Amino acid sequence: MNIKNYLKAKEIINYADAILIGAGAGLSSSAGIDYSKETFKKNFPELVKTYGMTDMYTSSFYDFKTEEERWSYWAKHINYSFIEPKPLDAYKELLEIVKDKDYFVITTNVDGQFLKSGFNQNKVFEVQGSYGKMQCSVGCHNKLYDNTELVKRMLMSKDNLKVDSNLVPFCPVCGKSMEINIRKDAFFVEDENWNNLNDLYEKFINNNINKKLVLIELGVGYNTPSIIRFPFEQLAYKYDNITLIRVNDKYTDIAFELKNQAIVIKDDCKIAIHNILN
Repeated sequence: MNIKNYLKAKEIINYADAILIGAGAGLSSSAGIDYSKETFKKNFPELVKTYGMTDMYTSSFYDFKTEEERWSYWAKHINYSFIEPKPLDAYKELLEIVKDKDYFVITTNVDGQFLKSGFNQNKVFEVQGSYGKMQCSVGCHNKLYDNTELVKRMLMSKDNLKVDSNLVPFCPVCGKSMEINIRKDAFFVEDENWNNLNDLYEKFINNNINKKLVLIELGVGYNTPSIIRFPFEQLAYKYDNITLIRVNDKYTDIAFELKNQAIVIKDDCKIAIHNILN
């Protein structure tokens, strides 16, 4: 643990006028949502045996033969990642750090942990969607639907690999199948709320661009670096009043040009948040 970097980060956060949080998959995994292959095999042996699935990520792209099978899988996936988990300590402690500041969150995570943990819903931009919402699979209209109660009913189906046919949802407009609202193809629906939060995100940056703005980047790797990682680096590079705090136990590389604008904490996100708070 680099105590010097922790102390610098804490001091900069304390004196910040505004804080922009950018959160990636590394935050949720360190906070307690285990997506390891070992845990997947333990929790979903029927999926491993029947379909040869190995993990939560690649399994989400499996080409099921029937809608009943597809929704049986997704009901389990959503329950494990979104419905079942309680608010995680790392998120609650992160809120303690920023709650008295002017803050905003942009996250590629779709597990809803920021909202569960008490962050203001008007300050959390879930740019890649949410497990708790579904949409028309071909995006025929710009509306999202809550799927939580439907998923709970699906989990009660007698067949462990198929949901009851009467539970399979279809688009109320065009009749096509429904899909989880996560960005994985060209039909991802950006509804009115998504666009409003996108505007609020840009407004937050513009309002604080000349103030003491701190960018706290948590667990962001190279899966979709153009959403958080690269824009955060560009902001810190362009403006001397902006400081980037990069927290990551793997991807800690930083450009030489940012050496005076960035603090790198090579640590697990959960541990780092706890250390900064305390």
